[in-house]
Amino acid sequence: MKPPSAAERLLQHLGVEAPEEIDLPAVAFHLGVLAIRRRELDGCEARIVGRGDNAIISVSSSVWPTRARFSVCHELGHWCCHRGRTLFCSAADIGAEDGERRTGRPEEREANVFAANLLLPPYLLTPLLRPLHALDWRVIGLLAQRFRASRSATALQAVRLGGTPTVLVKHDRSGKRWHLHAPGVPASWQPHRDLDPASAAFDMVFGSRADQPVPRRVGARLWFSRRDAERWTVSEHALAVADGEILVILTLSDEMTAIA
Repeated sequence: MKPPSAAERLLQHLGVEAPEEIDLPAVAFHLGVLAIRRRELDGCEARIVGRGDNAIISVSSSVWPTRARFSVCHELGHWCCHRGRTLFCSAADIGAEDGERRTGRPEEREANVFAANLLLPPYLLTPLLRPLHALDWRVIGLLAQRFRASRSATALQAVRLGGTPTVLVKHDRSGKRWHLHAPGVPASWQPHRDLDPASAAFDMVFGSRADQPVPRRVGARLWFSRRDAERWTVSEHALAVADGEILVILTLSDEMTAIA
């Protein structure tokens, strides 16, 4: 088991024992952040301005409440990890992910990791994931409500923590943006760059289909480039996250994860 992250240690120090107890204004005040303001910002989505041991966080008034919570956590990550530096966080910086945290400035990646662990702390999320046999967007939605996080952020953290043989893939009209394997899923299960026209996800990106209400079983060859993929089926469940952008949860069988 991994040792608790800095964000988890902070929450544990404050006695947080349930998702509903994550009070971000109280956490921020404990860290010396005297106010969190929603207002119009020019050129950035959020910023923190500090002097000495105190600071003020500003978050753009145009972002959704769940996005604003992640932005606050991101700025607290900067306050804890990068105090004294001048950093302006654009929408591309906050929550910027390629599935494996390889893109973006190192400071922004570090702040995003801190934010994910503060908003969706593994010590609280992992016990909720442990009884699950599979992930889908209904389950992710219920978890997101408890943690007051977006479904995208919740899915990323849930897949990172493992427990189910899952691959999370993001697509837009230009092709695959990134994918993330859950721990234990062999790297040889590489998703295709382009969507297969037979997938529900294809109709959501390029057609008129707006939603995929429930997961469905499809041939693994629709999603994966392995030569032997036609031997198996996977569960696909796609979610539209923006116009022409989707996140897809792919659930593999235990047999598929047992081969290299």
